[in-house]
Amino acid sequence: MGEIAEVAEPTAYESNADRAYEIVRERLVMLDIRPSEPINDESLARELGFGRTPVREALKRLERDRLVVAFPRRGTFATAVDITDLAHISEIRTELEPLAARRAARTASTQTRALLLELATEIDNVDAATPDPRGVLRKDVRIHREIYRASGNPYLEDVLIVQDGHATRIWCLFLDRLPDVAGHVREHAALLRAIVDGDEESAAALTLDHVVGFERAIRALL
Repeated sequence: MGEIAEVAEPTAYESNADRAYEIVRERLVMLDIRPSEPINDESLARELGFGRTPVREALKRLERDRLVVAFPRRGTFATAVDITDLAHISEIRTELEPLAARRAARTASTQTRALLLELATEIDNVDAATPDPRGVLRKDVRIHREIYRASGNPYLEDVLIVQDGHATRIWCLFLDRLPDVAGHVREHAALLRAIVDGDEESAAALTLDHVVGFERAIRALL
């Protein structure tokens, strides 16, 4: 059997594509790029300071994530936010989010647990009267992503980042009508501490309650 080829170091192009992907994904998730809005790769590349090639690669990845859609001879657009997708998203999240929390409670490193504890302390002080609900929602996104990373399963992390992104887009649509976004985010404090303490069952149960509560809050507004 021949020797395994050495993996090449990431190129500048790959780094720019990854960065473009992260930036544009954030804008799509937070609805800074509105649903069905056209996306011009040339102007986007110019704005970000990247070439068109890494931006095009980022858009291809975002199309696989169902965040953009490309039409021949028409161009690329942000996908619409379809509230009927909520049931599909919730079905995935109710199964996989508790799994990620349980794994994080079992396998997270000491350093990761320290980070999660810092996050728990930070969100204890999230104020319901904050004038920036979008800033509060960004904390929610960060907490979820840290838990996914703490699970130690990169494939699970990738799936959940995509699904949480779609859930956040729905959340953003109703942000001005939701009564207590800060309270929703503060729910994570007990979850984070359960993970830090290694309490797998509590972490999974609290996560499930959180995901179900999200769907219930949205449906109450329909």
